[in-house]
Amino acid sequence: MGRVRTFSGVSPAQIGVAWLWLSVIVLLPLAAITVQSFDNGWSGFWDAITDDAAVDALRITVWVSLIVALINVVFGTLIAWVLVRDEFPGKAFVNAIIDLPFALPTIVASLVLLSLYGPNSPLDIQLNATQPALVVALTFVTLPFVVRQVQPVLLELDQDVEEAAAVLGASNITTFTKIVLPALLPSILTGAGLAFTRAIGEFGSVVLIGGNIPGETQVASQYIQQQIEVDEPVNAAAISVVLLAIAFIALLILRIVGRRQSVREEKDQ
Repeated sequence: MGRVRTFSGVSPAQIGVAWLWLSVIVLLPLAAITVQSFDNGWSGFWDAITDDAAVDALRITVWVSLIVALINVVFGTLIAWVLVRDEFPGKAFVNAIIDLPFALPTIVASLVLLSLYGPNSPLDIQLNATQPALVVALTFVTLPFVVRQVQPVLLELDQDVEEAAAVLGASNITTFTKIVLPALLPSILTGAGLAFTRAIGEFGSVVLIGGNIPGETQVASQYIQQQIEVDEPVNAAAISVVLLAIAFIALLILRIVGRRQSVREEKDQ
């Protein structure tokens, strides 16, 4: 009986199953929503995505998501650094709650944030129905992406090079910017991309605290829901396709930049 030919240790049957599953779960739904978005033709698609309310929702979504990604790059990297390089009481607890936003229903997050920063705020900080409220909510649900991308790289990073730099008189800032940061950059960019793409499609965490004010705090996901409620599924599909395109382009750019940085690091070693 002949041997089954394999490709890189994987049989053709396994590859076929993988492609079938990917098609059913990812490709077919994406194709369906894309086809639906053009039910009224190209002109209908263009009218849907250039409507003033749609443009406002997309603008707010992208702007807020960029801010959230930048915040998470800074504080997510800092948290990962503390968790890897420092020892302190309660470290295991802190490490565990980092993943809480992944497990917590996002509508619960919105309710909690509303109770903290809403009209009856015990902190006397009222943010609901403002763009800062959107930033807080989206930062909460996307923080783990950067932390969990950076943390493993920090664990594997050779500290001997840092110690050698310190012996040669390099300051902490120089050591970080010249040695540590270049090694972390691909993972930071990946985390930032995941945080950004999660933020542009987020709904549950902003539904209560955001206020859903058109032109001010209404994000694209809420605009999509609004179009469904007024029986305009084609418009909703068109905005969904735009979000998909933004997410794909953002991830592609960050993947290319991260890969080039990794290649540069390998050449320098």
